[in-house]
Amino acid sequence: MKKLMALVAVSGTLTACGPVKSTANILDAEVQIQAARTAGAEKLAPYEWTAANLYIGKAREEVGYSDYQAGVDFAVKASRYANEAREKAMAVAGSTEPGGRTPNP
Repeated sequence: MKKLMALVAVSGTLTACGPVKSTANILDAEVQIQAARTAGAEKLAPYEWTAANLYIGKAREEVGYSDYQAGVDFAVKASRYANEAREKAMAVAGSTEPGGRTPNP
């Protein structure tokens, strides 16, 4: 009987990890996406910006279907693309002159 109770307790604990991990990864990706937005990635890094937003949407969809691992995977991809978008936007913004012109090489 004690073994059964221990097994039930352990299995209950393990099933709670999926939603917690996926939620944490989705929140992290949302923070990265907001940072990319602040850096102007919508205009300066449109490919990475779009990929990040599509992946975060897919992550939310998969978590809604209780496929937590897929949600984590898509959230990690969203976070990666959002970070790339932010870095690219900052690089592009740093290479332009005041007034929005790109300097001649």
